[in-house]
Amino acid sequence: MNGVVEALHIYDEHNALVLSHTYSSRPLSASHLLPLYLDHPVPRPNLLYLPNTNPPTLVFNLTHANLLFLLTTSSEVEPLLVLEFLHRVIDSLEEFLTAPLLAHKIEANYDVVAQLLTEMCDAGTITTTEPNALRDMVEVEGFMDKLLGNLNLPTKPTFASASPALHAQPTPALPWRRANVRHTSNELYTDLVETLSVTLAPSGRPLAAFANGTIAFTSKVSGVPDLLLTLTGPAGKHNLKSVIDLPVFHPCVRLARWREQPGVLSFIPPDGRFTLAGYEVDLMPFTGDAALVGAGANPAEAARLRWRLRRGWGATGSDFEVRVQVNRMFGPAAAGGQGARGGGLGGGGARGFGASTPSGAPALQDLAVSVPLPADVRNLSDIRPTRGDATYNPGDRALEWTISNKELAQGTASFVLRCTVVGQMTEEDEESDPTGFGFGTGANAYSYDEPYQNSSPVAKSAKAAVDASGADREERRAAQNKILMPSSASLSFAVKGWLASGIKVESIHLDPRKSRGLGEGVKPYKGVKYLTVSKGGVEIRC
Repeated sequence: MNGVVEALHIYDEHNALVLSHTYSSRPLSASHLLPLYLDHPVPRPNLLYLPNTNPPTLVFNLTHANLLFLLTTSSEVEPLLVLEFLHRVIDSLEEFLTAPLLAHKIEANYDVVAQLLTEMCDAGTITTTEPNALRDMVEVEGFMDKLLGNLNLPTKPTFASASPALHAQPTPALPWRRANVRHTSNELYTDLVETLSVTLAPSGRPLAAFANGTIAFTSKVSGVPDLLLTLTGPAGKHNLKSVIDLPVFHPCVRLARWREQPGVLSFIPPDGRFTLAGYEVDLMPFTGDAALVGAGANPAEAARLRWRLRRGWGATGSDFEVRVQVNRMFGPAAAGGQGARGGGLGGGGARGFGASTPSGAPALQDLAVSVPLPADVRNLSDIRPTRGDATYNPGDRALEWTISNKELAQGTASFVLRCTVVGQMTEEDEESDPTGFGFGTGANAYSYDEPYQNSSPVAKSAKAAVDASGADREERRAAQNKILMPSSASLSFAVKGWLASGIKVESIHLDPRKSRGLGEGVKPYKGVKYLTVSKGGVEIRC
């Protein structure tokens, strides 16, 4: 596979072309490519094949911040390489143009964007994608340059005179780190973020539970520091290899050291913030000392959170209830978890937020419940939350219930949401009440000539027939409402200072013998933060 990138096109949220950059050959034009892309039904995969074009074309696509990125090639190429290149382009644009990435920023800084795209891919071959290396290659006008340019003063250097000196700079020995880095304050920060993806049975038993972790590292150290970061798991360092699955690393990490000692990351960091590593943890299969999810436990309960979805309430089974019980105070678990061996998810998590969380005990925040409803639901006639705000959007067919952090801060609390569903109008409903005012027709019709008190046998038999038909109608309505009940609900929350996997940073060591240009006696400040996020990732099924 020696394919090359041919062109990159960027469109805004209205499908208007923002930028088109051609690398090689004669690719499809941006106006010709967009209709072919939109013809594919939603959801569209990240790689599309267009066999009817000349030549047949592969279209790689990503959507970020309401911007659509389309990259084309007509030759065989490694798909993961091209998709990673698209991600690097987005990261670099945010690095140089600041986040969020908007269409008007790209249009206003076309000179910077053109330099970036040219340096990152040379004649269709992907080359330099590290932000630190691009900083030394791409010229960015500062505030004073823009001011002098607006004044039309002769002191402003032109791009032609500045470019030879710019390209004459030697390429750094480490492509991911800028040369001659200097900082007044030396600081090292590590952020461990885990995103939960959990599926629970109606009983609360987990059917699948995964935690996708990211280690974000921020280095603000002068010179060329050589660092050693050590991770530990709920059962110690010796079993970390069996806990972490599918690890991925930044190019600065020495893989040989990780293979010899899993959990030890030896690296020379780029300057600034970057993603050091990523991993996945299966929270289900572990047993014994490495158990993360015990019998009857789940990550939501380990986060001091229990919830349940009950359906078919009321006389006709038209009500459902979502009950959430929250214990925001992590103090008792943290106090008792230091001596635990990690026999459960709560114990394993407690080891992760003990003394390593100087800012305080872990806190549950941003609690939200989303309940998707079937297409047959016409409306929700009654929404009754005990706390928080609940809204129903008929277009999205989803009920959103959010509980503020102020209400969560009250400690242990129980939150309940009850709703009544309304289905589509049936022929029986229209016959029994065509006007909507309760007069009805046929057996349910109301007669003005009927006596107020009538105890005749005929009247009693008619009343019994009406009651029997009413009971049958209620049974049919209950069967119809059963179809209208939600089949699942998803939970979103965030917990600062706690990780579902129980992984934590044991130490961050700077080796002064291997480091260069650090300065004598420099001891950088070190900080570690933990965060667990579930953006609709915890789902309970009925």
